[in-house]
Amino acid sequence: MCADKTASAGAPTGLPLASPSAVRPEVCGFKPYTPGLSIDEIRDRYGLAHVIKLASNENPLGTSPVVQHALRHKANLAFRYAQSGNPRLTSAIAAHHGVPAECVVAGNGSDEIIDLIVRVRAVPGVHNVVAFNPCFSIYELQTRLAGVEFRQAPLAADFSFDWDGLMALVDDATAVVFVTTPDNPSGFCPPVADLERLARALPSGCLLVVDEAYMDFCGDESAHSLLARIEEFPNLAVLRTFSKSFGLAGLRLGYGILPVQLADYLRRVRLPFSVNILAEEAGLAALADDVFRAETLRVTSEGRAALTEGLTALGCHVYPSKANFVMFRPAPACKSAAHLFEELLRRGIIIRPLKSYGLPDLLRVSVGSPDENAAFLKAAGEIMAHA
Repeated sequence: MCADKTASAGAPTGLPLASPSAVRPEVCGFKPYTPGLSIDEIRDRYGLAHVIKLASNENPLGTSPVVQHALRHKANLAFRYAQSGNPRLTSAIAAHHGVPAECVVAGNGSDEIIDLIVRVRAVPGVHNVVAFNPCFSIYELQTRLAGVEFRQAPLAADFSFDWDGLMALVDDATAVVFVTTPDNPSGFCPPVADLERLARALPSGCLLVVDEAYMDFCGDESAHSLLARIEEFPNLAVLRTFSKSFGLAGLRLGYGILPVQLADYLRRVRLPFSVNILAEEAGLAALADDVFRAETLRVTSEGRAALTEGLTALGCHVYPSKANFVMFRPAPACKSAAHLFEELLRRGIIIRPLKSYGLPDLLRVSVGSPDENAAFLKAAGEIMAHA
């Protein structure tokens, strides 16, 4: 325990008495997840009437009108529990991807699926979990909270994946390997052949978890994802989310497509009703709205190109991205990434500093609407010109 262990008067001798605030040792060094700043936070801080948020990779079109209609129509069901296991939703997800329904587990965001996989697969003091560095912080947080060793292989200098470095950390005690593609925060997206080689090279007892939260934006899934061939790989799990292209980040809805037996175990231990009834209805409506999703992908692709071109013209180094964001290094004339970030905030534009990823000289900007992208580029250009 890392809190007070002092025994009070009259307590049995020889037994340490922890205070009510005592916690497990694994918790002591934790830092909370660092989210993007909120619109209200910046509006209040600077007294602004209008704020643009391009920090959290949210949908540039907002929420589908079809989903909004479904939520209004189903709001009267908010007093009900969702059906256990969300069978309507998991069946719809399975049909969407052409996989067996028994392979699908829905969760309160894909974060819940990540947490369940680690706790179901990895035994503290026995197994380890491997990922790249930097990576989505939830991999490390939930692994360390479970008391399991977490190993990280550095990315290559250009933010591509060093597969040899990753495999060097894998051994027969590796329970899970996490790979994010397209990666966050760089947007790098490896060819599918690389993932196939990795899946076949891992020890037989190791599960490869490919987090595809941004795969919808890659342009050609068959060139980058093994999901359509998941039945060829008994050691493969794929994670997806409704937060990005489906525009449901605030409802917290994600899912995993996993080996059948593992999916069954996750359903057994998942907290009851973790996917609420309105999130389920929104997910069903989102899956049926092909028009909104197609428009989201078009706007995102065009916006990503506009941001890449505009930032490059301003003298920034922009990293290639297949996601709904771009990572960049400000122009050499700029004082620092932190300076550009803070000056944008003063103008009511929120982007993402990458200090929490260990990348203090880089920034990430989400694709917004055409007007939002233009406003960001104009403000960034003015700030860097006067840095």
